[in-house]
Amino acid sequence: MLEIFKSTETKELVVLNEIEKGCWVNMVMPSSQEISRITSEAGIAADFIQDALDDEERPRIEKDDGNVYIIVDYPYFTYDESGFPIYETIPVGIVLTPECIITVSLKDTPILGAFKNSKIKEFFTYKKTRFALQILFSISSYYLRYLKQINKKTNEIERELHQSMKNKELYAFLALEKSLVYFTTSLKSNKVVLEKIMRFNYIRMYEEDKDLLEDVIIENTQAIDMSDTYSSILSGMMDAFASIISNNLNIVMKFLTSITIILSFPTIVASFYGMNVKLPFADNPYAFFMTLIVALFMATMTAFIFWKKKYF
Repeated sequence: MLEIFKSTETKELVVLNEIEKGCWVNMVMPSSQEISRITSEAGIAADFIQDALDDEERPRIEKDDGNVYIIVDYPYFTYDESGFPIYETIPVGIVLTPECIITVSLKDTPILGAFKNSKIKEFFTYKKTRFALQILFSISSYYLRYLKQINKKTNEIERELHQSMKNKELYAFLALEKSLVYFTTSLKSNKVVLEKIMRFNYIRMYEEDKDLLEDVIIENTQAIDMSDTYSSILSGMMDAFASIISNNLNIVMKFLTSITIILSFPTIVASFYGMNVKLPFADNPYAFFMTLIVALFMATMTAFIFWKKKYF
């Protein structure tokens, strides 16, 4: 998919059919024809677009022939093979050319969707440097948003685990822990790119752009700290709750064993007096009631002893 946008003087975002100066070219899983068109008209390297479409590509920044190429990872929500929710990261490419700005991604991300729907304040396609920094800021903000969602899901699963004896919640914890690993790795790689933008003269920035970049770095650093903290907490919780599940199972087995022992005494008495031999009190008219009383007495006494010892 290929889309071309441009901001007007009235702050509206219009759709174009051709590349113009100051426009924004958004490429989502582009075809080979679309890649050939953009590389030819915008004068950028086709290899970079291919790199941005590789979900294993690492974040980086480079400058070549007046064009600045940036690749960073952004988060997205999906499900794993078992159906558990998981958060992963994939790259998004940003190209700053003298004429326009180009974004390349594998998926239609809500991060760029917010720009297309004009939900970002002070957004102009012709302010390429600021636009690129706004994208980076939105990416860092989404990391924080998803980290808060992970923390909320962790608390929900924790409440379920208190009375659980199944592995379902542990699998959910494992999916969240994988998400945090993806986040931590991508955030630290993004941090390297942001620091290079700050230290080296890759793109021309005004004072307000530098302030925005500092905000992006702060958001990214905060996301790294949150991810590390949640990962440590989640790892400890998985170990603790694995023991809790095992302990819950032991409690149930102890309760069932106690009930089995209690019920065994009436069974023994009934079996004994059910034999076809001469038995004590066999001729007594109250033999049945006496047998019943003995069985109940033994079961009650056993239950009382188990209760005193807190077996159930």
